Amino acid sequence: MSDASYTFGPFRLDAGAVRLSRDGEPLALPDRQAAILLLLVSRAGKVVAKEALLDAAWKDVAVGDNSVEQAISGLRRALGPAPDGEPYIETLARRGYRFRVPVARVATRVEDAALEAMLAPHRAFVEGRTALETFERAAVTRAQDVFERILADAPDYGPAHIGLANAYYLRFESTRAESAPDRDALTKGVRHAREACRLNPSSGEAWATLGALLAQARMTAEAIAAARRSISLEDENWRHHLRLAYVSWGEERLRAARRALKLLPGFAFGHWLAASVHVARGAFEDAERELEAGAAAQDSQPSGSRFGSSGPHFLLGLVRLARGDEAAAVQEFERELALEDTAHIYTREVCAHTWCALGALRFRHGDAAAAAAAFDRALMSVPGYALALAGRALTAGTNAGLQSEGAGAALAARLAYLRAQGASVEATIVEAMHEALAGRHASAASLVQTALQAAPAGSSGWMLPVEPFLDVTGNPDEWAPVLALLRSRAA
Repeated sequence: MSDASYTFGPFRLDAGAVRLSRDGEPLALPDRQAAILLLLVSRAGKVVAKEALLDAAWKDVAVGDNSVEQAISGLRRALGPAPDGEPYIETLARRGYRFRVPVARVATRVEDAALEAMLAPHRAFVEGRTALETFERAAVTRAQDVFERILADAPDYGPAHIGLANAYYLRFESTRAESAPDRDALTKGVRHAREACRLNPSSGEAWATLGALLAQARMTAEAIAAARRSISLEDENWRHHLRLAYVSWGEERLRAARRALKLLPGFAFGHWLAASVHVARGAFEDAERELEAGAAAQDSQPSGSRFGSSGPHFLLGLVRLARGDEAAAVQEFERELALEDTAHIYTREVCAHTWCALGALRFRHGDAAAAAAAFDRALMSVPGYALALAGRALTAGTNAGLQSEGAGAALAARLAYLRAQGASVEATIVEAMHEALAGRHASAASLVQTALQAAPAGSSGWMLPVEPFLDVTGNPDEWAPVLALLRSRAA
């Protein structure tokens, strides 16, 4: 089987790997620029229409002519002037572009066995990535095994570092609400993501993955910078915009979520991210509209499909409860709990919070036994879940304070852990919940306001307006300063 490389000036372009070098030194190019360069070089001296370049670099992704122009500008900067002082790539108005310098084609031969060996890690990578995109716990474990095998044979294969970083990220995510989250997985994920960025600094996916992991490590500024860099490298990739939405807040999250949904309409999590900002701002109608779209998208997906989602029905229920429609809220909670047996990595956490919402409602109605049963169900989903421990402490009669024995002591230990991990606002909200359910709303609001004022900019506390434990909408005067602070943080 044959392949080819092309040489021009001091450059060599390997067609098989689409890899450019100058005087033998690798020269990093974004994937789409590399695809455009390969097409131009392979047709040196001939005019190549913009449409052909769009098809080569973007395939089925809908982009405008400006994308080609930006890629050509990037290539000209990377290549510099040709030996005659003119650009390597010539623009022909209304016709296209032409690679204007002589190009030599160097044929090489690769044996079938060697070719298969070259393809093996790529095939394995596709297998592992497909498994990750189901967001199912067992699939994440399988994907981790695949990427570890690839790196054992090819330690410098950048895509495998990206895949393994994502596998570790999802492992951490699946445990983040537990009493002992898998922080070792988070540390390993950051390490592999950084290595992927070092191996290929022009990989948008490597930077987007690093951004998601840094956000969970509470390195917010660095996370946003990494996600923004991924978009500067590959603006048409919906994954990168979704990651920026995930790590950012306020208007930047809304813009990034909308861009992701434009590139991939009907993606439930994109609607969820947009809704979170509307919730923090108190714009419940806008939040409800986004969540209805997200819930419909989630319901249309078969179990185990790629990019599955969890949570739109739960959050939609909270919004409807905050708007005074308890019957509709309970209906949404029940629809979320109908998915409790699915393997999605976020299902346990979402269902635990849903059971807590039902427990709060039952506690409000004076049914302590039913509330305790709901909190127990939450603890079955996620042992050590802080909200459920707080609810259980109340129903166990520990109203004297959170340091009481039994359920209260377990909660105190959990809150101490949250604070040690930098989640002081989350811990304070649980304490405020205890105050609110005891009828001390002014005290609850004061606790939360103090914690938010001391917290760095970001999404902390965004669910406060719809948190059923606090009943913020039922006590607007006490919570007005906190809501104003949340709106300003979500601007």
